[in-house]
Amino acid sequence: MTGSSGPPQDERPAHHRLRARWHGSAAGRLWQHGTEMELLHRSMGLAALALVTLAPVLIVIAAASPFQHRGFASWVIDGMSLSGHPAVVVRNLFAAPRNVLSATGVFSVLALALFGLTFASSVQTGYERVWDLPAGRWHSVWRRAVWLAGLTAYLFAEVQSGTLLGDGTVESAVRITLTVFFGILFFWWGQHFLLGSRVDWHALLPGAVATMLGLVGLRWFSYQVFSPLIVNNAVTYGAMGTVLVVQSWLIGVGFVVFGGPLLGRHIHDAHARRERR
Repeated sequence: MTGSSGPPQDERPAHHRLRARWHGSAAGRLWQHGTEMELLHRSMGLAALALVTLAPVLIVIAAASPFQHRGFASWVIDGMSLSGHPAVVVRNLFAAPRNVLSATGVFSVLALALFGLTFASSVQTGYERVWDLPAGRWHSVWRRAVWLAGLTAYLFAEVQSGTLLGDGTVESAVRITLTVFFGILFFWWGQHFLLGSRVDWHALLPGAVATMLGLVGLRWFSYQVFSPLIVNNAVTYGAMGTVLVVQSWLIGVGFVVFGGPLLGRHIHDAHARRERR
């Protein structure tokens, strides 16, 4: 007479069981998806494009603006939460010549527009990889142009808000609240627009919130780490040292811009699975 057998035992080695458990977990699926879409390499590519293509576009736009503005330097200083000597170093590095508009011809403007669209195309491709969508059609280039205009307007308004609202405690709180609110709206709209409305609005909201929270965290990290690094590298390596720190920060921005929607998709998928049960 044979005794009753218990539940089947998993005879796989312990490390195989741990690996299977990791791949089946929410964090494991998120990590696997990020690896498949080459999140780090994509972030590094976006950082390089931002410095090579987006910076000249913003410098020219700032030069054409009737407001007092220092172009790409102002966006970097504000985004990295720099002040004092680090802000001066970055401002001097990216300072545009006074005759930037008069020296910019028609061909240069067209080249800058093409560079800006290349940056927007990189963001669009990243969003499509997040949602496992095929590449958009060739005539969707107008969406990239509109998104680039929206990005420029958002960045310009964010920097100008510091001048308009001042540096008081209440004013800073109001500015942070408005920046986060309109940032969520921009990244929410930006995903939906660049993806050609192929993903529902409600599915994109968690990614927009995660992106903005990530940028807030990166701003704090920049203030704690990158700000003193700029001073040290400027003394040790000169302008190249400052460029390396700014480039590292831009890699962080790229990681958040793509990682936020990736996290948002997995949050949405997990919520959808719970609803189906």
